[in-house]
Amino acid sequence: MIMRCVVCGKEYPADEIIYTCNECGSVLEVLMETEVSKKIFEGRKWNMWRYKEFLPVDESKKVSLNEGGTPFIKCNNLSKDLKVDLYVKVEGSNPTGSFKDRGMSVGVTKALEFNVDTVGCASTGNTSASLAAYAARAGLRCIVFLPAGKVALGKLAQAMFHGAQVLSIKDNFDKALEIVTKFALGGYLYLLNSVNPFRLEGQKTIAFEILEELNWESPDHIILPVGNAGNISAIWKGIKEFYESDFIDEKPCMIGIQAEGASPIVEAVKKQKLDIKPVKNPETVATAIRIGSPVNYPKALRAIYESNGTALSVSDEEILKAQRLLAKKEGIGVEPASAASIAGLIKLIDDGYLDHGERVVCVLTGHLLKDPKIAINACKKPLEVEPDFNLLKKIIG
Repeated sequence: MIMRCVVCGKEYPADEIIYTCNECGSVLEVLMETEVSKKIFEGRKWNMWRYKEFLPVDESKKVSLNEGGTPFIKCNNLSKDLKVDLYVKVEGSNPTGSFKDRGMSVGVTKALEFNVDTVGCASTGNTSASLAAYAARAGLRCIVFLPAGKVALGKLAQAMFHGAQVLSIKDNFDKALEIVTKFALGGYLYLLNSVNPFRLEGQKTIAFEILEELNWESPDHIILPVGNAGNISAIWKGIKEFYESDFIDEKPCMIGIQAEGASPIVEAVKKQKLDIKPVKNPETVATAIRIGSPVNYPKALRAIYESNGTALSVSDEEILKAQRLLAKKEGIGVEPASAASIAGLIKLIDDGYLDHGERVVCVLTGHLLKDPKIAINACKKPLEVEPDFNLLKKIIG
């Protein structure tokens, strides 16, 4: 097992704490050789550790809250309305309510292997919530840097409740990440943002589960929200690993969805570029993807280009409309960033990008109650009435 720069190709030993390439400054990826039959997974518990041979940590030291094994649901009502074969991967069912738990399970396990005593991250919310829980599980000190006033209350409460030291930075996420990275490079903490290549190894198991749930057939498209761009990179890596293991015969197109107020990757894809122009003051109601300078953009662009996929942006209005639609049509409640994938799907259909009958998987990254204020504001207030049966009968009709 080694780490390799995704841009210049320089290799590094996997037992070295390093986050980016010393030569060109780009992000790293973990490479490991795994030769197993897919039959090895049969009979194992349905969580992400059923794929332990593909995870670059010692399973005997794993820090786990039984993450993974999330619901994979065929959306019959939306499939009929949108004329596609739609499935959703409900990552909000992970222990702390988001896909981040997969990455933190592997990342915090790696922290124990490195014998560190403190872990840290910058976060728009979900990362801090997840890291705080897994650090508590491992008995490690946890420090998180959050952009002041920009984190949904559900996520902030989780980080604090699990015992993290929470520092509110009077700036945006990108500045918070810059600061926590300085602490990491100074040896004060082990950084578990998605710039850490081991964290993404946990998140690639989303791809493994999708493929196994589809009886080892690839969907035509996988659509997901993009913030710091780790998840689209991880899922594509998982797809390729199962393809190279001859578990599947085809690969899907990867489609990344960003909010209009934070869409540097979309702009790069429009121009077929290999780099991005950061957004200085990103703004969107979808706080989980309110990131103007995604550190994993090289991996994300590679995933999109290699898979013949695309990226597009959606408005806050489209995101909130899709959030309500998913809840009312399928009974699935997600935070705004998750609904970006559904908003993107609808836009792709309206634009004629997707054909009728194509099999599509939308990744729903976080639970509805991560951002309860948005959900409450989207609904009518409860009607206060007297406890009178006849009166209530008239109202109900």
